[in-house]
Amino acid sequence: MTTDFQERARRLRNALEPVAAGVYFAPEAHAAYEELGFAGSPVTHEGAARPDLTAYFTSRGACLGQVPEVVVAAFGCFNPKVVVPAVEAGWQIAGREAVLAAREKGATAMLARVLGDQPDGLDRVTELLRRGAAAARWEAHPIYGGLRSLGFPGNPIGDLWRAADLLREHRGDSHVITWAVGGVDAVEILLLTEQWWGLPARAYAPTRGWAAADMDAGFERLEKRGLMTGNKKLTDAGRAFREEIEVRTDELERSVLDALGDDLDELLSHLDPWSEAVVAANSYPKRIAGIYNIGGGPHFGSGLTIDTAAEQYENKA
Repeated sequence: MTTDFQERARRLRNALEPVAAGVYFAPEAHAAYEELGFAGSPVTHEGAARPDLTAYFTSRGACLGQVPEVVVAAFGCFNPKVVVPAVEAGWQIAGREAVLAAREKGATAMLARVLGDQPDGLDRVTELLRRGAAAARWEAHPIYGGLRSLGFPGNPIGDLWRAADLLREHRGDSHVITWAVGGVDAVEILLLTEQWWGLPARAYAPTRGWAAADMDAGFERLEKRGLMTGNKKLTDAGRAFREEIEVRTDELERSVLDALGDDLDELLSHLDPWSEAVVAANSYPKRIAGIYNIGGGPHFGSGLTIDTAAEQYENKA
């Protein structure tokens, strides 16, 4: 059972996700990267086009500078053997300023298409998001810090998106802190998460670049700790451990929630329908059980979304 605080933290997480992360699926973003010389979207699944991985890693990591290994460290759960060459290739295609400009162009164009140039409540929502982002803790939050270094675009839709992205990435940074301190590695957190989400074993971890041997070793380590059974299923202890990671992630967002206070409900009254509109416009994958595909979901590399992965993988687990 979640507490009221945890429920509020996760409602904010869910409402922010499509507004902030629609940039990874919006046709406007894919087109902006293609103009720079990146490949286009490799596959469309249920209407949402997933990103070219080179464009994804390079554009999302551009706020951190042009050091591939820093992107690996910040992104957390991706295989470095996938990330480093992708980012190195990306910086051969276009420079940082051009990539950042294309990312902003794609995100704002998508939101303007879906919501209009001046959706009702825009100024107030941006005000509240910026209040939350200003209250967020800086320490050990590299992507959040990188985004802060960029400032705000200076136009209404752009400022909305940047504020939403700041809060989205702040929670993402908090999540990496929590599982790393909790004593699991990148493969292990993925294996725990896929079943905690309700996916079968191996439905999600491969999309982050991990091979069968990596997952086999990860399952073995988790079994030794009592978090997985011998047939690669979550134990009760494993489920509790993964939920505790989420609880502690929520706690690292307390300064944000405290800053929003009673205004959170007003904020969500706008963000919830806006996020639904982004999903309906095929600029973010569909959700399952009211939880968006947090952190990108299993669509990278496989064309899957959480609500279809179980069906496709049920005979392959």
